[in-house]
Amino acid sequence: MTASVLVVEDSETQALRLRGLLEAEGFSVSCATSGEAALEHLNAHLPDLIVADFHLPGMDGRELSRQIRLNGRTRALPVLMLTGARESDLERQGLESGADAYVAKSADPKVVIVRLKALLRRARAETAAPKASEPFRRARVLVSHPSATLRLRLGHLLEHDGYEVATLDRLDPDAIALDGELDGVVVGVRGGDRDDLALLAALDARRARLPAPFQLLAFGGEETDRDLLTDALEAGADDVVPASANDEVVRARVRAQLRRKLMADEARRSAGQARAQELALARAEARAAVADDLASANRQLKDAQGQLVQAAKMASLGELVAGIAHEINNPLAFLLGHQDTVERLVAAAAEESPTPGLDKAKARLASMRVGMKRIQDLVLNLRKFSRLDEGDRHVLDAADSIETVLALLTHKLGDGIEVRRDYAARNTLEGSPALLNQVVMNIVGNAADALEGQGTIAIATRDQDGDFVIVVEDSGPGVPADLRDRIFEPFFTTKPVGAGTGLGLAIAYNVVRAHGGAIAIDQGDLGGARFTITIPPPATDGEGR
Repeated sequence: MTASVLVVEDSETQALRLRGLLEAEGFSVSCATSGEAALEHLNAHLPDLIVADFHLPGMDGRELSRQIRLNGRTRALPVLMLTGARESDLERQGLESGADAYVAKSADPKVVIVRLKALLRRARAETAAPKASEPFRRARVLVSHPSATLRLRLGHLLEHDGYEVATLDRLDPDAIALDGELDGVVVGVRGGDRDDLALLAALDARRARLPAPFQLLAFGGEETDRDLLTDALEAGADDVVPASANDEVVRARVRAQLRRKLMADEARRSAGQARAQELALARAEARAAVADDLASANRQLKDAQGQLVQAAKMASLGELVAGIAHEINNPLAFLLGHQDTVERLVAAAAEESPTPGLDKAKARLASMRVGMKRIQDLVLNLRKFSRLDEGDRHVLDAADSIETVLALLTHKLGDGIEVRRDYAARNTLEGSPALLNQVVMNIVGNAADALEGQGTIAIATRDQDGDFVIVVEDSGPGVPADLRDRIFEPFFTTKPVGAGTGLGLAIAYNVVRAHGGAIAIDQGDLGGARFTITIPPPATDGEGR
């Protein structure tokens, strides 16, 4: 990226020489013929570096450097100062005013280029993006003095330093606008004149109401006039400049006060920006908190929706299963009752007159009893499962409940899926029927789906530090690590579209949490998914659930 350089030089010849030298090295060069013009240029465009002559008409290079350092927008710009000779005192003054380096115009061009590149290199390493700040402007000073000669002297001195100066022979604080961008007011005073002191007091009171008060200087008297000094400072003046002081002292005293004003302005702007950033951060945090609350409410709504859907589903399923079990159970009881009668009659006939036909009938009746017993067991399991919507806690037979679930999933497990059992825990567990029926069914059903007809499912129970632990794992493909955190979200499913609702594991998670337990997923020893369900013992009367 091409670096840009602003050359501030009143000599056209020197400016052209520097432009040619820098452009030959690949720099983009702009020129200004005075310090005031340079400040206007900085309002429109910030260069990467400034090369300024020390001796400039009006505002010299030293004052230009001070102005640059007073503005937050330009404070970090590197400044290379030039002069016609190697004058040590000018070099000291230039560096003290804020210049970064000093090179004589008579120096070898290579030295100028090397020095300039070193400054740019350091600036790029140290300087962040420029902060937002007020546009660069010249300080504005109002001079009021009854003496035309002294007004002319003060105006000339201050304009030479690059300030915008307005002069008045008499200042009426109530008649003139003092609320604008005014940085300093210089008021002529005479020893013992109460009107002059009253004017200082009125100006001090007026500026106290301004958001950015101007500096107030009294000008007059002699260095030895202690009474005037005391009276003027007590009336509100920030400093008293003796009229007998030489021009350099006057300029230095005024410059010090205006520098205080400009630095205070910059501090206020920085504080305002900091407050704005704090408010923006607070608003962002508030929005984030609202977003978190909305996300939490949305999750709760999803959970509630899922639970309602599942509750309605399970209630309907329970009614359906109970109805089917009842309808099957009635004719089954009829068949079993007549089965006994037929078996007795066939047995009695076979004893009286044995025939091959009767023996075959007895065998068929025995097979019929086995089939009806299987139907009876299925009805019993259906009736057990139809109670899974019960919310009250009961003492559950863990192994029996798991076997009931496995019996109902026989059609899904088929002959190709091996189910390994290891019921090492105590046999009883206190909880709602849904804890075992619904949770285990959802997990084992998902495992069967993942195995696609071939593989192994292992179910184990154990006691661990007083907790009841159920572990279900399979030899399927498992759940990717990046999806494990979402696997319990309502309506989240890894199954193909139409193959799953995404509610099974979400409901299982909520059922386990309702028992004060935890459910976790990782990769098991069989290579597939492993679900670990931990149920704590029930709370005693002195403990909260």
